[in-house]
Amino acid sequence: MAMTIRVDIVSAEGAIHSGSATMVYATAELGEVGIAPRHTAFISRLRPGDVRVQNEQGEQEHFYVSGGVLEVQPNLVTVLADTAIRARDLDEAAAMEAKRRAEDALAGQTAEFEYAKAQSELAEAVAQLRAIEKLRKTAG
Repeated sequence: MAMTIRVDIVSAEGAIHSGSATMVYATAELGEVGIAPRHTAFISRLRPGDVRVQNEQGEQEHFYVSGGVLEVQPNLVTVLADTAIRARDLDEAAAMEAKRRAEDALAGQTAEFEYAKAQSELAEAVAQLRAIEKLRKTAG
């Protein structure tokens, strides 16, 4: 029996995932991290991107998070995100449209606030599209 770590993924809307895993991968502020059972405790901000949870059979479940906080304890990983969605539930057409709108807003921005907001929206849309692409690669 493989050693496991408990994983809780929670968003503002509620709990998205709770269960055990043999490995967790996330896009932390300074890059991608891999977390195994008994990992050293740490806290990091998350960038928009995917979180992968690997079960005892080696299968991975993908989630998209819009950013948030990752808390790691030796036997528990907690992801607190503003938005968390199972990657299979992402809408590629909506993400492409959001990316197009953000790019248009960047091209026609008139104030620093509008520019920052458009950059944030663009980063989130691109992260969703990357999560969809990763899911396709693992499924196919």
